[in-house]
Amino acid sequence: MVLMSTPPQVMTRQSALQKAIEILGTQPIARQDAETLLCHVLGCTPTSLISHSESWLTESQWQQFQALLGQRQLGHPIAYLTQERGFWDMNLQVSPATLIPRPDTELLVAQALEKIPKNAFCADIGTGTGAIALAMAGERPDSYWLACDLYAATLQIAVANARRNQRDNVHFVQGDLANMLACESLDLCVSNPPYIADADPHLMQGDLRFEPRHALASGQDGLDAIRLLVQQAYRVLKPQGWLMIEHGWQQAAAVQALFRQAGFTEITACQDFGGQDRLVIGRKRRVDTVKSDS
Repeated sequence: MVLMSTPPQVMTRQSALQKAIEILGTQPIARQDAETLLCHVLGCTPTSLISHSESWLTESQWQQFQALLGQRQLGHPIAYLTQERGFWDMNLQVSPATLIPRPDTELLVAQALEKIPKNAFCADIGTGTGAIALAMAGERPDSYWLACDLYAATLQIAVANARRNQRDNVHFVQGDLANMLACESLDLCVSNPPYIADADPHLMQGDLRFEPRHALASGQDGLDAIRLLVQQAYRVLKPQGWLMIEHGWQQAAAVQALFRQAGFTEITACQDFGGQDRLVIGRKRRVDTVKSDS
């Protein structure tokens, strides 16, 4: 635990930051973590933290900073401690009820922007913080989005993020949206579903230890949610509608096979910023193609 004996009345921003770095020094990004937490406590920017380095902390700020450092020492994710995470052009609220948005998921947004038609009717399955739907809704205000999640506490965060980022073209639904929609009603369906195997040791490491297990793990091979989603999406997509699913770095071949089995065409895999396969895209067949195959 954090033990800082320096009295708060002699603690400046600079000295507080230095002590925090010493405490978190076993972590590779100790300085970044310390700066982020101190900026959160002070409500300031990193630039202001440096330019006003000799400003003094109040006793309340000092105590709050110590408490956050103690939680960070125990491994609690920075995003949960600050209750926010940047994604696309937004600042999103997060909580332990939501998965923490990752930069790799921005790949899905970028690819969806290339496929979405004008005035599209779209769905984000398992929306979490609402990151994907809200990013897309902001970039394409002519589109209309349904974003669903099974968990009420998660949806509360997503709704708050919609208000914070002024996204009026997103409607949130609790439940299994793919089963609620009429056949051939969607132009585009996107999802970042759970895709980690139940017994994967990574679930007990790093930030994953603190994130909701239901948003991470999905069966013995991690593909249970994706299997169901691919089948459901094919039913609710319009002919030539697009499905885009984020997946684990070793799952591209298996996910593409699921797309083919369901009847999708134009199936492609996309790599994330680290060069790993991370996203599979497929298109529902034309009506005439289906007929010709029957």
